[in-house]
Amino acid sequence: MKTRFYALGLGVAFLVAGILGFIPAFLTPPMNMPLRIEAGHGLLFGYFPVNVLHNAVHLVFGVWGVVVWRSFMASRGYARTVAIVYGVVTIMGLIPVLSTVFGMMPVYGYDVWLHGLIAVVSAYFGYASITAVEGTDIPRH
Repeated sequence: MKTRFYALGLGVAFLVAGILGFIPAFLTPPMNMPLRIEAGHGLLFGYFPVNVLHNAVHLVFGVWGVVVWRSFMASRGYARTVAIVYGVVTIMGLIPVLSTVFGMMPVYGYDVWLHGLIAVVSAYFGYASITAVEGTDIPRH
């Protein structure tokens, strides 16, 4: 049950972040970090760098999380994928030449640490061992 509600909660959080990233009132001017896609480039809440592509990725992961929350196996697969993708993006954000994901979307500053936290928590929900319900092969969730 916890993994399912994690997928739902993370999905909703991604949806909110993705939507707010498109609203100029929540953005401040970005750091001097040139991108190929400058549309919507700014710092969400003054801390987290975003642009339209970054916001679109948040929306995709958000919709995915909301869609899969009804199934434990799908939620666990979602958490595992989020852990891997966000882990890779975190590492990319730590390497200066890759901190804009090949110039397409910003991943630097506080975004790196937030993505790292998301990756670690998602790894817990995606890979933590689960015990089966006694006498069946059905995982306890």
